[in-house]
Amino acid sequence: MQSFLGFASYHRQHIKDLARIANSLYKLCDQQKLYEMTEETIKAYEELKNSLTNAPFLLMSDWKLPFKLYIDACGEGLGAALHQAQLINDKPVEGPICFISRQIKPIEARYGESQMEFLFLVWALEKLHYDLDGTVFDVITD
Repeated sequence: MQSFLGFASYHRQHIKDLARIANSLYKLCDQQKLYEMTEETIKAYEELKNSLTNAPFLLMSDWKLPFKLYIDACGEGLGAALHQAQLINDKPVEGPICFISRQIKPIEARYGESQMEFLFLVWALEKLHYDLDGTVFDVITD
């Protein structure tokens, strides 16, 4: 399981909501507990396998065009997608540049919804500062 999660983590920029999907699978790797596949972990494994085989085509950044940063925080993890509208075959198409995600730390699970969204906005801006510094971008959140 650790090898599979390592493989998925290597391709994390191609997988939307990796932290949410793999949350129950990471718990299987705990050395203190017995390895037990449940219906939830089998479903998560299949969803992650499907996400790997059907990963979206990522666009290359064009720093002359504006970006859109979609962020979402839930009880299991934080996720963001950096998108940009580019001309492909003379048609404007909005597509992903990259995806980022992480699990929520135990202390962060106590945060309120607005605190969680703001925490994640700061985290996403820190992770994506190479793409976003000096550019125009919109932040879209629920």
